[in-house]
Order: sequence, then C-alpha cells, then structure tokens
Amino acid sequence: MTVRVRFSPAPTGYLHVGSARSALFNWLFARKTGGTFILRIEDTDADRSRPDLIDNIRDSLRWLGIDWDEEYRQSDRFDQYLAVVEGFIERGQAYYCDCSQDDVRARVGENAGYDGHCRDRNIARDTVKPADGSGGVVVRFRTPHDGVTGWDDLIRGRVEFENSVIEDFVIVRSSGVPMFHLANAYDDFDMGITHVIRGEDLVNTVPRVLLLLEALGVTEPPRYAHLPLIVNEQRKKLSKRRDDVSVGDYTARGYLAAAMRNYLVTLGWGAKDDIEIRPIGEIIEQFDLADINKAPAFFDVKKLDHFNGEYIRMLDLDAFIEASRPFAGPVDGELYRRLAPFVQERIRRYDEIPALIAWVVGEPPEPEEKDWRKVMGRDDVPKVLDLVLERLEKVDWEPEALTEAVLGAGEVLGSKSQLPVRMAVTGRRSGLPLFEPMAELDRSTVVERIRKARGRLD
Repeated sequence: MTVRVRFSPAPTGYLHVGSARSALFNWLFARKTGGTFILRIEDTDADRSRPDLIDNIRDSLRWLGIDWDEEYRQSDRFDQYLAVVEGFIERGQAYYCDCSQDDVRARVGENAGYDGHCRDRNIARDTVKPADGSGGVVVRFRTPHDGVTGWDDLIRGRVEFENSVIEDFVIVRSSGVPMFHLANAYDDFDMGITHVIRGEDLVNTVPRVLLLLEALGVTEPPRYAHLPLIVNEQRKKLSKRRDDVSVGDYTARGYLAAAMRNYLVTLGWGAKDDIEIRPIGEIIEQFDLADINKAPAFFDVKKLDHFNGEYIRMLDLDAFIEASRPFAGPVDGELYRRLAPFVQERIRRYDEIPALIAWVVGEPPEPEEKDWRKVMGRDDVPKVLDLVLERLEKVDWEPEALTEAVLGAGEVLGSKSQLPVRMAVTGRRSGLPLFEPMAELDRSTVVERIRKARGRLD
C-alpha cells in the first residue's frame, strides 16, 4: 500500500504548536514510508479564512523544514462536494431542512441536538428565505438510528460511538457552502488518503466522516491515529488565552527551527533508545506510530529552552553570528564578532542576547537588590574594591592583565574578588565571562562603575 497522508489546517488563525506537531508527525510518517505528504487547506469557511493566514501556515511549515508533495484548497473543490450532495439526496441519504436553531430549541430544549424533524417532510430546495436573511434551507445527512460506528485507532485502540447519539448533521449550510465534514470525507476518498494522523480533540468528528465515506461506497476508510493532547504546566490544554501557542511566537523569540522541530517530536513520541536530541534523518529512520504514547504531552518550555541551547551550540561560529546578529540590537559588528563565542556558550534563545551584552555595549542594568546584598554585603568587599581600583589605574588593558589584577587583589586580601567586581561592572552575578568583554570597555568606564559601587557601600 502506498501511504498518502494529509495535513489539513483551517486558515482562521496562526499555526498552533499542536497543529505543527500534527503536521510534523504526518510528514515523518510519509518520509519514513516513502509516501506522499499533502497540504490541504480547509478554507470552506470563507468568512473566517484569510489569504495572509494561509501564507503564514505555509511559512511556518517551511520554517520547521516540513515540505509537501501536493497542495489543495477546499474552496477550489466546492462543485465536487455539491455534486456528491446531489447524489446523497437522490438516494435518500440526505435531505433538506428548514428548521432554525430557535425551532429546534423550542421542540427539544437547549442542548438536546437536532431531532430529525425534517427527515420525511420533503422540504424543497428552493424554499424561500425570510426577508431578514435569517433561517433558510440546509442539507442534513440522514444518520442511522441503530448500530455503532467505530474504528481501530492506531494509538487509542478500539473506539466506538452509538449511532443513536449522532444527530442528522448539516453537510451544506443555508448559504450553499459545504461543511468541513463533507469536504474532508470526500477529499480523503478522492485523494486516496490512507492514514489520518491528528489530535485527539478531533476523535468525535470521525463517526460523521465514516458515515459519509460509507455513503460514498468506501469499504476501506483511512486508518486513524489520534495524537495525545498537548497540555501546559497546569496540565490544561494549551490555549491562546493562557499560553504562547503560535509557532510565530517562538520564531520571534529566537528559537531555532531544528530545535523546535526536534522538541515537537518528543511530545508523545520517543525513540526506543531514549535519545531525544538527534538529527532529523535519524528521527525519520526511527519514527513509528506504534511508539506514540496516548497520555497527554506536557509542553515544557524549560525543556524546549534546553533543546534550543544545545542546537545553538552545535552551530559553527559564522552561522551563529549571521543568525543571532539581528537579535543583538545596536552593537558594532566587529565588537559583536568578538563577543559572539562567549554569547553562544551561554544563551538558550536569541532574544536573551541584548540583556547579556548590555553592560558591554551600553549601560549595565540596575542590580537586583537581593543579589546586591548577597554579593556586596560582605565586610571585606570595600577593601577588595579599593585594591582593585588601585591596580586598574596602571594595569595593561587586556584580558590576561585584567584577570591578574582582579584575582591577584583577592589573593592578597584572602578574599573573593571576581564576583564583587562583576557586580560592580555588569550589574549581575552571572553572564558573560568578565575579563575579555571588560577589556572592550574604556579604562575610565570600568573604574567609574567600580567607584560608583564602592560609594554605594559607604
């Protein structure tokens, strides 16, 4: 069997990390099996679908290194969907319905669902709409009242729904626009989709699609694999109201595409050897749907940061400078090149760079009070700073001499000297190595900062 899989985003928002994970797993499965990966844009809802969001989806996929073999837009296929509906109506598998939502609620209550009122009323296609534009005629699929609809999910095992709880659902809106259930069912049939890999929040849509495929005469529907939900630190489903969920959020903060892709793979899947950070070629080679865990996957930003830091350190220096330079802010290019080896070793994301180099290219940040007290509150610190100031007045202004001047002062006094000097010069307890970047500053600048800190101690 030739594998054909599809990723079907709706262009009603930016690409969600959960959708990106679904796209990635479909792509991995296609590449592992030598199959075809299809990008199918679900833009049947023209009022909510925007061209710029379609472009964003494509750009986000490309950024992640996900390419596709075929592309379709459902808005280009309306005539095919409506022709299918005509066949359903002729065979009695679907019917016209002129019930408004208010009509249904008046008959069955607020949350009972559609009651099949129009099943045998033979509503005409050209029923006149009210003058105010409300209501109108929809097409509903006639679902069976008995039996079950189910499938053997490749991740979740056997899943079944009682047909009696599946209402006669709408397949064409009163506007004449096909619903996505219909479009998906027909497209999966027409495009020969063999596997549908997507999030478990879509499990309850499968019975409708299977009933539609059965009405189309399909005897071998696609195999389904529903991926575990992605949850946040509170074990709640990722939400744009609470979490950074757009792939673009992570691009803007300086995450590497390879790191993001590698991390997304670990959300529900793991290689048998338990090695998580590895080249994409090895991931493709080891990827297997059977190894996907159905338990919710925790989106751990700290772990993503760790992955990203590792990938940053894998870059050669020139590649790092080219990629990170736009994040560094207003800094001289040659100075940044000299600082870059130290920056590369210490950051997890590119957006951390400005704060890391601020004391070299501008003014140091105001120290955190608790850090200041911890570092500068020792009784010996004033003497340390006094001796360092004395030595800095005459030392050669280069890293080795600066190291000897500062550390030597501590040896003379039997005290720790580097950390107080770091706090005075950089405003922080940690960061870049002290002496190489300090040598980039004017002697007067460094001396003034230490004198200011010494005065604060008084």
